Amino acid sequence: MTKKTRKWEVFPGKNKFCCNGRIMMARQTGIFYFTCTLIVVTCGLFFGFDCPYLAVHVTAAIPVVGGALFIFVMATLFRTSFSDPGVIPRASPDEAADIEKKIEVPNTTSPGTYRPPPRTKEVIIKGQVVKLKYCFTCKIFRPPRASHCSFCDNCVERFDHHCPWVGNCVGRRNYRYFYLFILSLSVLCIYIFACVLTHLILRSKDDNFLHAMRDSPASVIEAIVCFFSVWSVIGLAGFHTYLVGSDQTTNEDIKGSYSAKRGQENFNPFSQGSILRNCLVVLCGPTPPSLIDRRGFVVPECSPIHDGMLASSGKESNAVKIRHENYGSTTHYKNSSNIGTNTAGDPVVVSNGNLPVTKHDMISYQTSDGTVNNHLPTVNGGKKSLWNMTLTQLNYPANKSLGYGEVQPPVFHDTPLVNFPLAEAEVGPYMRDNANAVSRGCSTELSPL
Repeated sequence: MTKKTRKWEVFPGKNKFCCNGRIMMARQTGIFYFTCTLIVVTCGLFFGFDCPYLAVHVTAAIPVVGGALFIFVMATLFRTSFSDPGVIPRASPDEAADIEKKIEVPNTTSPGTYRPPPRTKEVIIKGQVVKLKYCFTCKIFRPPRASHCSFCDNCVERFDHHCPWVGNCVGRRNYRYFYLFILSLSVLCIYIFACVLTHLILRSKDDNFLHAMRDSPASVIEAIVCFFSVWSVIGLAGFHTYLVGSDQTTNEDIKGSYSAKRGQENFNPFSQGSILRNCLVVLCGPTPPSLIDRRGFVVPECSPIHDGMLASSGKESNAVKIRHENYGSTTHYKNSSNIGTNTAGDPVVVSNGNLPVTKHDMISYQTSDGTVNNHLPTVNGGKKSLWNMTLTQLNYPANKSLGYGEVQPPVFHDTPLVNFPLAEAEVGPYMRDNANAVSRGCSTELSPL
């Protein structure tokens, strides 16, 4: 049995996946491991050397509060580092060709020369003109506030920055956890530094301060680490608090996208109008779903005609082929060698001895799990229905959008409910001659007799 390939195994970006695609990080994770080691070692020294003394001489709540802060810091760090920041799927070759065809501008002055397509589009949001830039790597026009990360080689929604300390990009799907991480880390640094000083001061009452430092060298190491770390962490937390209150990203603030220097009419169209509303939207709004199905299976190129039929006829297949040439595409494309042509003269003999059935008469479809099913019309003079499924059984609903490009696949029922003879009025537009129904997750070609 052929092993199915997961989509994360062929992901085109510069990312590293673990736990069968559940964990997604950047490839450069050395600084992330250093961050984890620094936090764990410092807190370990604090719980091992300072907390026992403080729990006896001050209060037993000190190690409890420290443990809660440590768990929260590590949880937000792992949530930021191991999640999809909001990667936008790349365009497939067919989608990219279609986009380039639409944006290509013919050069009327010199007919023989080529004029490169424009790299930007303009949209209006709340009266403000926002430019959409074309990404030559992902072959898409990036949505507003998105940017291409050169480290991960992906376009990320609401791109803030690439943070090597957490080993991942910071974008729309993990920004709130990044902000909570640096905010809680600054509180943890202040808490440990204050407890260490309290420990040393209480010890110095019985002796001088130098002897107290000599008796507890771990406290000195903790104090040094926290002292030099707290300034940068507090500064970073304050900067991102300003960004949250104004609903901006680090990328927008550095570029000055909504700076007053660009004119009085320039403003941030994404702001909610008040600091409280901006904080609620950024920190308390729903987390959007991931646009990449990294744990899904790659659908290989396949043929719905069995090998035995092809061997007996020696003819080329008229199959619907589905291929994922570029992971991340939101559209599945159909490739058929002679769709709509007359193949009635090329009979395919069925192995069970029934009357010949042409390739044109065969009905094949591919379900959402990647398997291909074939249906052959009956040859008993119409005593039974042409197909053992009606429009109700096919249950082909309108493609209800699930958000962010995901479309609900159609559901096929194998057990017939009612057998009706084929009628044009019953099947409607789904089963007419040479009708093709293309849906996300499956492609269907239906051709009646």
